Order: sequence, then structure tokens, then C-alpha cells
Amino acid sequence: MSGFIDLHLHYVPGVDDGVRTVEEGIALCEGLRNAGFDTLIATPHIRTAMFENDKPGLEAAFEAFSNAAQDRADMPSLGVAAEHFFDDVFFERFEQQQCMLYPGGHAALVELPNMHLPASLEAGLFRMNVRGVTPVLAHPERYRALFRTTEPIAELVEQGLVAQLDLMALVGHYGRAPRRAAERMLDEDVYYLAATDTHRPQDVSLVSKAIEVLRVRVGDAQLNKLLIEHPQRILEGRINR
Repeated sequence: MSGFIDLHLHYVPGVDDGVRTVEEGIALCEGLRNAGFDTLIATPHIRTAMFENDKPGLEAAFEAFSNAAQDRADMPSLGVAAEHFFDDVFFERFEQQQCMLYPGGHAALVELPNMHLPASLEAGLFRMNVRGVTPVLAHPERYRALFRTTEPIAELVEQGLVAQLDLMALVGHYGRAPRRAAERMLDEDVYYLAATDTHRPQDVSLVSKAIEVLRVRVGDAQLNKLLIEHPQRILEGRINR
């Protein structure tokens, strides 16, 4: 199967904890193309005191990589956004229109602290929605507050928060608790889409295994929604639950 759309991965070299070289980035993109992905939207980290990236720098790094990869026959369609850490700096950038939204400008990927959910979460997501930007929550199954229950974000999902599954959680890449949380959230129909969150070429084999695990668990129709239909809706601004 092909036509998959990945809205969360790290193939732009040398900007975060993803690939280090152009060659690694190309290998990651080509590997995912072989795994069925036709569109890859890179999401480098923007996180204060850890990944001090900004919009101009990431756009330049992405353009350099795209130019280096453009002659490769097996490259998928490429684009760039960012994985924004949910803090005050993010909202300063958001108000100044310096966030890296998904292509189309309709949604933004956000990441939360692993150990707790921010007290400002509901208000911050409301600010995004008021501005017409849908918040896409990266890998909720990996946040400790959601290991045993989805209740802390259940109302937010009803209000428009879009939950994005990290595929590799399904094969235990992050441990037992995230895997069980991912399985529970699939059963609860929490996720709107799935993505790879790949950081290196070696991750592709885990993604391929995870896709098959997902197919067995939810069936082909739901798989297509999570990896094709709903990611496309996010890019087009046609999100619905």
C-alpha cells in the first residue's frame, strides 16, 4: 500500500536530535517511500534551551536539504513544519506569526512536557483555535499523565485538539506503558492521525512493523484514515471528527 502522508519526522540534517547528515536524511526519506509514504512533512524541534531553532533558520536548512535531494529518483514529496514545545516562547512566536505551521497554514504540531500536562494547556489551545490554527498533539501516549487514562485530554479532544499517534509506540519502541496507552487510545478512537516520528534511517523497519500491527488492530479502512485521509485533511484545513 502507498499514498501515506507523514506529518511528524526529523529528516532535516543537523538541526535537532534527528539525522546528522544529508545522506542520512535522504536514506530516511527513501526508506519511508519504500514503506508506503508519498509525502513527508519534516517537523524539526523548536524548544527553548534545547533546540534553539527559528523559522528562518529551519526554512533555510530545509531548502538546502531539498536541493541536495532533488535529483534522487525515489524521493517522496517533501515539506516542512516544526514540532513546537508548548511554552510561553511558543505563544510569543505564535502571536508574531513566527511558528512553523503545517503547509497550508491550518494546523501546528505541539509537544508537551513528558512528566505533567501544563496548567495553561486548555487556554493555550483555545488561543490557537481562535486564530484558526488547529493544535495537533504529538504522541499523547508518551506523556506520563496519559499512561493509564485519556481523561485529562478527553474534553480538549472534543473541543478540537487533534491527537497524533506515534506509530513506533505500537511496537514497544518507547516502552511498555506508552505501548499500552497507544492501544487503549486506539480502542477509544482518540487518534485522528498517525505519524512516524522517525529520527534516523534505522527507524524505518520499526515503522513498517508498526503499520502492520495497526492494520491488524483497526483494519484497512481506519488505517487509511489515520495515514492518508486525515493527514490530507489537516493540510487542506478540512478537519472534522
